[in-house]
Amino acid sequence: MEKLNFCTAGMPVMTEPRKYDNALNDLVKLGLDGIELEFVRGVTMNPQTQQMVKELSAKLGLILTAHGPYYINLNAQEKPKYHASIKRILDTAFVCNTCGGYSITFHAAYYMGQDKEDVYQKVKTALKEIVATLKSQNVEIWIRPELTGKPTQWGDLDELIRISKDVEMVLPCIDFAHLHARSVGKWNTYDEFCRVFEKIGNELGEYALKNFHAHIAGIEYTLKGERKHLELEESDMDYKNLMKAFRDFDIKGVIVCESPNIETDALLLKNTYKLI
Repeated sequence: MEKLNFCTAGMPVMTEPRKYDNALNDLVKLGLDGIELEFVRGVTMNPQTQQMVKELSAKLGLILTAHGPYYINLNAQEKPKYHASIKRILDTAFVCNTCGGYSITFHAAYYMGQDKEDVYQKVKTALKEIVATLKSQNVEIWIRPELTGKPTQWGDLDELIRISKDVEMVLPCIDFAHLHARSVGKWNTYDEFCRVFEKIGNELGEYALKNFHAHIAGIEYTLKGERKHLELEESDMDYKNLMKAFRDFDIKGVIVCESPNIETDALLLKNTYKLI
């Protein structure tokens, strides 16, 4: 990617009526760079809308990513749930690709009290199957398990880096709010943000830093991890130093803002990044 793009998680709050053509035009008016298509309750976008989104976003110069359904667990014990999880990721990838998208992300699995290595191997097997299916249909899109916000969920920083080494077409989606919440308040200083980028650069290569996919929001958390997203100014998230780290490491790719007021905070991040 040529630059760092600032996007909203779904349609801007201001968009009325709630239609994709209105949302894409609103993003341009706001001075933002793209949108993460939110398929969190199911991948439902008809072919006509997919074609319109592809054409309009290309015309407007907007970047597209997608977030898969919440009902995904690649460690599901019941085979129907496991296969349904694979299908939901594939559906997300196919639709995002048809729309001209760059990258998809999803919460991959739950540990469910099992051995971490066993869960890792199950997730790896599933992702290899997903990638093989996509390649067989000539679909090239980044598949990105998300860094999750609770210690009961698979997907810490080390697991994401390891899976990115083991499976082609896979890179991490680093959710900095989740990283902060999962560690109950850590990973929220300039030095810690730099350590994330250093670790990814050292282990996955410079390419991973030039094709980045991040989520950022304020977050409320407990000893059990993530509780809910907050607006940046209402949280303890040190977004200013986070933007400084993004700039100092010359990260390129996509930042998706997931705060309750997505466009306001996405603009706050973009303006902070430009001015810092």
